[in-house]
Amino acid sequence: MLCAALFAIAITLPALATKTSDRASTGTSTSTSLLSPPDTSSPRATFDSFRRLTDQIAEQYAAYREAPSAQRQQTFLRAVEQGKQLMDLSNVPPAAQHEIATATIIWLWEIIARVDLPEAELIPEAADFSSGGPLADQPARWRLPDTSIVIARVEEGPRAGEFLFSPETVASARSYAELARELPYRRSSRIDNVRDLSATALGFSGWMLPPHLIERLPDWARQPIAGQVLWKWAMLVASLALTLVLLGLVLRWAHRRAWDARPSTLLRRLSAPLTLLFWIPLLRGFLDDQVQVTGLVIAWPDYLAELTRVLALIWLVLLVARWIPEALIAAPGRNTERADASLIRWVARVFALFAVLALVFAAAQDLGIPVYGLVAGAGVGGLAIALAARPTLENFIGALNLFADRPIRVGDLCRFDERHGQGWNPVGTVEAIGLRSTKIRQFDRSLITIPNADLAERNIVNLSACERFLLQQRLPLRYETSADQLRYLLATLRELLHAHPMTIHTEEYPIRARFLGFRDQALTLELRAYIRTTSYTEFLAIQEDIMLRVMQAIQQAGTGFALPAQTLYMARDNGLDADARTAAEQRVREWAAAHELPFPDMDEAQRKRITGTLDYPPEGSPGADQG
Repeated sequence: MLCAALFAIAITLPALATKTSDRASTGTSTSTSLLSPPDTSSPRATFDSFRRLTDQIAEQYAAYREAPSAQRQQTFLRAVEQGKQLMDLSNVPPAAQHEIATATIIWLWEIIARVDLPEAELIPEAADFSSGGPLADQPARWRLPDTSIVIARVEEGPRAGEFLFSPETVASARSYAELARELPYRRSSRIDNVRDLSATALGFSGWMLPPHLIERLPDWARQPIAGQVLWKWAMLVASLALTLVLLGLVLRWAHRRAWDARPSTLLRRLSAPLTLLFWIPLLRGFLDDQVQVTGLVIAWPDYLAELTRVLALIWLVLLVARWIPEALIAAPGRNTERADASLIRWVARVFALFAVLALVFAAAQDLGIPVYGLVAGAGVGGLAIALAARPTLENFIGALNLFADRPIRVGDLCRFDERHGQGWNPVGTVEAIGLRSTKIRQFDRSLITIPNADLAERNIVNLSACERFLLQQRLPLRYETSADQLRYLLATLRELLHAHPMTIHTEEYPIRARFLGFRDQALTLELRAYIRTTSYTEFLAIQEDIMLRVMQAIQQAGTGFALPAQTLYMARDNGLDADARTAAEQRVREWAAAHELPFPDMDEAQRKRITGTLDYPPEGSPGADQG
């Protein structure tokens, strides 16, 4: 597209016609049709195709210059597009190949117009480089005499075997053309003044900005800066400013509504990336076809357009990946057992991550960054990257393990081992399971972030998954407690645990109230019973109720809790309740006489008779029976 194609008119058609007749005498077949590719079978054919192409460019530009229109400009640009097939663009980023090829045509034209050209017979054919040919011992390439322009055979790739202007020639064509402008034209020119020709070339524009209007601009607006006239710089800056203003207005409208799972909200948020996807190709076409960017920023519209397109697609992917999980979670009738909310979000993030990586790799390849080759040939660097990425990969696999085994879910109350402390097992609620880490909110509202690979290896107790909770307490009693007092207390505690309506007694999970033995400064009893609840908060309330009843039972038995041996009693000790002791011992003797002593276990008939007979919640509490 580059307008620098104006350099093509520097050589007149009559001068070209002379050379054309010479080419016809050589028998070289080169199609002048815009629908067929140029002949690149040999250096002679490629060079002849290039000169025929410049004839077409000059003819089409003359017609466009006489009466600018969209149709004539497209015909002219199609002629310029043919030149791309004469270039070896393997070292040019795909996003900029069109612009660079178009500019290279003009730069090569500028060089060829100022040097003496050899006779067609002196330019080698493909057969000259084949076995037995006069140039068989030389590389399959030809250099235009007195220049650095080289036509070489492509050795590999989809265009292998063709003779094209070499990558080095394409890369250096601009600097060669700048040097060649110090030389006079070897052929007659429509514009005798070279400075006027350069200014005309730099000022070329499309049919929407016709040449006769551009020529009316002040002289200062047509002064070149860094290879581009000032008015084109102004158009570039204005275009970028207009894009930013348009994007800002769309973003302001899109964010008037808070984010939710409604489709209308998604469409609002998608309006910004969709605007970019629609607007950028239009702006790129305007800058390339109408403004005709030149100079140092010749490929900038293409690079910026490609970069913006990829960013808009990434933006779109992230918005959709964020909205889909919320919409699925908020859908009525969703089965929470089958569709875990955290798992849905995690899967969406994984797909978004891979989609973003694919877009980034494709864009980098188009911009000339050989990411696939770098990854494939990274060698030691790739090993270093792999080692650096190992923790991330481990955490990703750890997240897979957490979702596969499902030891915890978002919202579960759990306790887990703390590797950095002794005897400290934090308890908290799972807030999020991400790609790299899991977040747990403790009771003090502090947030713990644990890498998934680390968490997957810890001992995790999921308190929310308990179908029942275990009450297990050890009671230290004073050594003054007699054996009958101890029997009385054990029997009372067993009745208490069996009678409580929230305890569970089965053959597999029996209620236990046992005398464990003699410990330092204390006789130790153990209570063990399962509580009928799945809520940790409710379990704490039931445990509290049972412990308060246990304290009453200990007082009724006439004993008390043992105190540490280091305690020194300076006051007068009232001792134990003698009446309560006598009553407890008398009661045990009555049980023994009636063969009702509940040792070693309580009689099953007695257990069934007292099961659930206590009131719970206890009398006086808000939940107690008011009747």
